[in-house]
Amino acid sequence: MIENRNVNILTDADGKKLVLINDILFKAKVRDDWTAVEKYLKEYIGDSYEIEETFEKIYISVDFPDEYASSESRIALKGAVAKAKANAAQAIPELIKIAANPKHEANRKEKHKTDAEYGWYRYNIRFALPVYDDKMEKVTRHNIYSASMLVRHANDGRKYLYDILAVKKETSSPLE
Repeated sequence: MIENRNVNILTDADGKKLVLINDILFKAKVRDDWTAVEKYLKEYIGDSYEIEETFEKIYISVDFPDEYASSESRIALKGAVAKAKANAAQAIPELIKIAANPKHEANRKEKHKTDAEYGWYRYNIRFALPVYDDKMEKVTRHNIYSASMLVRHANDGRKYLYDILAVKKETSSPLE
């Protein structure tokens, strides 16, 4: 597990959990940032974490860092949303822990015949990132993001984190 992560799990006023990420490690404006994100994620390989809601164990395999940093969905991200996905890498254990509302879908691609033999699961996740003042000295608020955590159900019976998709900034009031 990666040490010295500044991450907390909170419950909002509506009773929904979110992960508060207190540091911006990645700017995500150039390819080098995504190379750094991928390198960072490699530290999680071999770990497993449990979803609180369902008690399912989710494993981190060797394909996760590359998929997270190089997938078509990631390449399509721009601006603050790309930066949000990059920085969500710091909170993988906590995001798995708070994952909610699993939805199953069958495998649709031949290339995933083995690695997702039993299909895919999508879970709802939420996280918040700090927004700094003009001098980058003080946090003025936190923006909240929602996303889908994509998990593949492999032929070994285990569930593996595959990617985080559909990252969207929530339009509700930011976390103060």
